[in-house]
Amino acid sequence: MVEAYGCVNVELEILVEGAGLYDLTQRVSGIVSSSGVDEGLVTIFVRHTSASLIIQENADPSVLDDLQAWMDRSVPQDAQLYAHRAEGPDDMPAHIRAAITSTSITIPVMDGRLALGTWQGIFLWEHRRGPKERKFIVSVH
Repeated sequence: MVEAYGCVNVELEILVEGAGLYDLTQRVSGIVSSSGVDEGLVTIFVRHTSASLIIQENADPSVLDDLQAWMDRSVPQDAQLYAHRAEGPDDMPAHIRAAITSTSITIPVMDGRLALGTWQGIFLWEHRRGPKERKFIVSVH
């Protein structure tokens, strides 16, 4: 944890097993709680070009399944469609998927807690098929 000018920055790493949505809500919530920031903002930034972040429903897992199915239909993982293949057939589709979502999100902090809605959670959307280590910066200010 690095503190500077009333801002707390934490580097976070998680291991993913492959494509899909991974709930980060509890980890980010813990960082916010321990930051000492009562009112402000938290920004989460994923340091990769083939993964993204979203805020989405965290109650019904079928929502996440439907989102993944939609993404699979919208951006097919067919290597013949793309010129960039140097890092594998799933790399270019992963770049497109990250480009149409987001690599960072900002959430208000109120009373020392994330000001998420009742059914909202923070998710890493991994777009590559294989296991990866993903790195984030969580900045609370």
